[in-house]
Amino acid sequence: MIRRTQAERSDETTRRLVDAARERFGATGYALTSIDAITAAAGVTKGAAYHHFGGKAELFRAAFVAELETVDAKLLGIAAEEHDVWAALRRGCRTFLEHCLDPGFRQIVLLDAPAVLGWETVREIEHDHMLRILRDGLHLAVAAGLAPDGDLDARAQLVFGALCEGGMLLARSKEPAADLPGIAAEADRLLSALVTPPR
Repeated sequence: MIRRTQAERSDETTRRLVDAARERFGATGYALTSIDAITAAAGVTKGAAYHHFGGKAELFRAAFVAELETVDAKLLGIAAEEHDVWAALRRGCRTFLEHCLDPGFRQIVLLDAPAVLGWETVREIEHDHMLRILRDGLHLAVAAGLAPDGDLDARAQLVFGALCEGGMLLARSKEPAADLPGIAAEADRLLSALVTPPR
């Protein structure tokens, strides 16, 4: 039998707590989720949760980052698959909106994160994740002559803000899957106006 190191056991406990936090926060929201519910779902003690995370808000932050990392992986996969920068940007925006159909992602990222973490902290974290990927895509579009130069950070934030609002529309929709094509088309028009793809 191979014995795990203390670091490996610690990493495993952290992973289980974050996975359980994502599941619980995504299902019932921040306000209705207790540390007890998370530790029960993770199969660890309450003391372990407080050892690895300072409290409920810190555990929520870890769950929020994990949600972003899941989307990051999808967006980076698209960037690697698509040889055309414009197609990658459009497909990435559509993929983000499709991900907003996931109730857990909507609850954690769109609904609870601004209230729990504060808008500035949310944007600061997103700058290292989805916003960075979008900004990098816009830089590639400029380098390829597909978009005018300018304040790409502002442009990325405008597009991302529109995508988040699209996600909120989907969250409030009675039929989000049916509304997705129309919202995605409007996001595509906004992207087109900001990026100016070739005709």
